[in-house]
Amino acid sequence: MDHFGTCPPTESTAAYDLHGPALPNGPLIVSVPHAGRDYSPDLLALARVRPEVLRRLEDRWADMLAGPLVARGYSVLVARTPRAMIDLNRHERELDPVMVTGLPRDQPLQSSAKLRGGLGLIPRRLPGALELWQRPIPWEEARRRIETVHRPYHARLAQMMTAARERHGHAILIDLHSMPPLPPPAAGQAAPALVLGDRFGRSAATRLMMLAADVAAGHGVLTSQNHPYAGDHLIERHGRPERGFHALQLEVDRALYLDVTLDRPGPGLTRMQGVVAAIAEALANELPRSYAMAAE
Repeated sequence: MDHFGTCPPTESTAAYDLHGPALPNGPLIVSVPHAGRDYSPDLLALARVRPEVLRRLEDRWADMLAGPLVARGYSVLVARTPRAMIDLNRHERELDPVMVTGLPRDQPLQSSAKLRGGLGLIPRRLPGALELWQRPIPWEEARRRIETVHRPYHARLAQMMTAARERHGHAILIDLHSMPPLPPPAAGQAAPALVLGDRFGRSAATRLMMLAADVAAGHGVLTSQNHPYAGDHLIERHGRPERGFHALQLEVDRALYLDVTLDRPGPGLTRMQGVVAAIAEALANELPRSYAMAAE
């Protein structure tokens, strides 16, 4: 899977491609967990639906939004495995027991609204598509996906976050996603084109959220904060502001960078690459002292 044209990954595994330095040059790291599009024949053979239905789970071409950041020396971690196989933005215990046969009786599970809606660790269904899979998978296969994809992705991210904090005093994660166009909040009002999430202040310093919103506004992009997306497992897991780890989720309206079919990169890609890069650069250059001052 070629993310950024002729720029090969620094490190490539079954779980991810790492672009840019393994030891981050600065405090900022980018994660793109829902851009994976390596659909194996075995996975497609298990599906009840056509491949294009499974692709609806993707943050379609969201990795392209981070392309210029690689050229500027940032570390960008991009999932290879599609979300249809395993969702990196869910807890590994967020597993629907209906999806798995032979589940050990003592295996701890965790429920959530997303899981109940069909979008757990292994997605079960989509609106307009009842069941995605022909049958449940064996527990051994579920465990294999966790051990070879989910855990390595999060372990690599944690390693880079720790290295960034040790080297620069703090670490900032941008977890990059895309979303379907949102409906207008009211008649005559424009819908937000970018949703910033920080788990309602739990995963990052408030100053960083404000800064990202200010930069987007300066580029003419309307934002909302934590609604309708506040971020999920990934920023909750890796964002620990009290320990110098900050994590923000960015949800970009797909209509702003894809074509009219929302399937291929479109004419707005360059502009939105610039917006994402401007937010990243502003966050990377913000000194930790200003977070503490803003919180006092």
